[in-house]
Amino acid sequence: MERSRRGDKLLREAFFETAAPRAADLVLVMEIAMGVGLLVGARLARKGRFQQHAWCQSAIVLLNLAVVVVMMIPSFRVHVLPRIPAKLGKAYYALATTHAVIGTVTELAGLYILLSAGTSVLPEKFRIIKYKAWMRTVLALWWVVLLLGLATYARWYVPHLFRK
Repeated sequence: MERSRRGDKLLREAFFETAAPRAADLVLVMEIAMGVGLLVGARLARKGRFQQHAWCQSAIVLLNLAVVVVMMIPSFRVHVLPRIPAKLGKAYYALATTHAVIGTVTELAGLYILLSAGTSVLPEKFRIIKYKAWMRTVLALWWVVLLLGLATYARWYVPHLFRK
């Protein structure tokens, strides 16, 4: 068992070379996969495969919501929120806060699209009319948030990148 743990640790260090906990690594890999999945879903729409597009995008938006609620919000509440606004001038806190704010807006927009396009929960007057513009905007924002998440991960867990 001890040999297995050492081998696992060496593999993690060789692959990620970070000080990140395993859960952060898992979230990083999942978020990248979800970002790619959203691009696949967008491609499905362009091919006219709207049912598969809807399932793909909906699954990713809901999976991301779970990741945000279970992993990201607790981490933000412990590591960042107590130091706002005093430490917002530091990249460690500024990146995480920017990621959280834009990510929240993007996730809520994704959920709004899901409710508007995929259900009859919303009254007619609150439903989206120009789906394409909304979906493209949210996809672009999702990738901005993903890049901010990668920057946050690097700032938090790859300290040798930021040493002077």
